[in-house]
Amino acid sequence: MSDKKLKVTLVKSVIGTKQSHRATVRGLGLRRLHHTVELQDTPAVRGMITKVAYLVKCEA
Repeated sequence: MSDKKLKVTLVKSVIGTKQSHRATVRGLGLRRLHHTVELQDTPAVRGMITKVAYLVKCEA
């Protein structure tokens, strides 16, 4: 298992975005603007971040 973590922050509102993108943001555990979560660095999580890259900021 990878012990690497990613810090993901919601920096743009999900209002007016596609329903699937909103669901992806929720799936990442982000609830409100400027909310930050720490997630495992897995291919699945990276794919989700890539999908909503225009809404989030990610740091290793």
